[in-house]
Amino acid sequence: MYPLRRTDAGGSVLSASLLFVLLTVTTAHAGAARKSSSVVPPAPTQDTGFLNRTITVQGIPYKFQVYLPEDFHRPLPENPKSKGKKPELPPIILFLHGRGERGSEGMWQTQIGLPQQLRDHPERWPFIVVMPQCPQRHFWTDPEMLQMALATLDQETKEFHADPDRTYLMGLSLGGYGAWELAKNYPHRWAAIAIASGGIFWSYAPDRWREVSILPAEYARRIGRVPIWLFHGTDDTTVVPRQSELMYEAFKADGGHIRLWNYQGLHHDCWTRAFNEPELPRWLLTHRLDAQGKPIHDNPAKPEPQLPAFSERIVIPLHPPAVKLPTGLLDSYVGEYRDSSNVLVATIQRQGEQLFLKNAQGDVMEIQAENVSTFFYPTGSLSRLTFEHDPQGHVTAIQFRDDRHEELWEKKK
Repeated sequence: MYPLRRTDAGGSVLSASLLFVLLTVTTAHAGAARKSSSVVPPAPTQDTGFLNRTITVQGIPYKFQVYLPEDFHRPLPENPKSKGKKPELPPIILFLHGRGERGSEGMWQTQIGLPQQLRDHPERWPFIVVMPQCPQRHFWTDPEMLQMALATLDQETKEFHADPDRTYLMGLSLGGYGAWELAKNYPHRWAAIAIASGGIFWSYAPDRWREVSILPAEYARRIGRVPIWLFHGTDDTTVVPRQSELMYEAFKADGGHIRLWNYQGLHHDCWTRAFNEPELPRWLLTHRLDAQGKPIHDNPAKPEPQLPAFSERIVIPLHPPAVKLPTGLLDSYVGEYRDSSNVLVATIQRQGEQLFLKNAQGDVMEIQAENVSTFFYPTGSLSRLTFEHDPQGHVTAIQFRDDRHEELWEKKK
């Protein structure tokens, strides 16, 4: 007996046994394909950092930005076995920029103020930050701009499941004007507020000054005890410091919860120093809203029914008082200092009782003593220069520290 055969269209002959093997292999591959297609692919990784967003309000599209911390992850859904314990939701900030950052490209508002600190110190700011942009020829105090700003906050709160009880408001300059309006119109929305170089007497509405005797008190009454932290430069000629002083006095008289930090010698752009205060993000996170929408300290172990009346007014000096050192000690610091690549980065010189630093670009700046070994720049910079010594007391190096990093400059022998 001959084995069963068939001839295909090309005339080749396939045995029944070979045909069975081919069918078996084909069926196995098809089964594997069906099995692999049933595997659910992993969820895509969430992009973090500054993200582009758009929103349409009353038929008008607006571009804006939202920031997500690097370790951001969406809150897990509530576990039925957790006995009613809600998942931890991330805090969120609405930030309003200044007059110079207006536009329609949706990105210029990320250059200064809080966005700058998000880049310099991301470890300090574990917040979602919503950054709308006010178009040219508009102001944040325009009703439609306030509506747009709130719409961006609502959209991102929903998208990223942010905590409505830990929603914060920040603004600078023109954005400070807008922040005051949002605070007054929606006082139960904010767990805490921080405003730099702002006020309620708008430069483009000078007639508001005619109501100077009643407007601050009205804002204090409407906002109540929502905690507010104001920052202002004493030499600000754009938004005069009196604006923050008037608000401070009004809230203090009304039993509000307010603090005012005046930076001695700083001008309108005091927000660079203000938003760089390490205490600021920690202060925000110490406040949340209770079930009735009232601000309380964020201490679940000891909740407070309402924040107490509180007022604090501080003048921050431009720099610490200088210490006078003997010229012999100053002479020990004189010399050339090089970085780890042996590049000359600083030359210390003495003139009389003053010490000067010439940098690699040839710029000469005075440095003053904070103590016997640490010096500062009298310009108000946060940088510090600490001279290091060997066991015999000889100066060996300068430890340079600024707000972001530190370097060691060794003294040339």
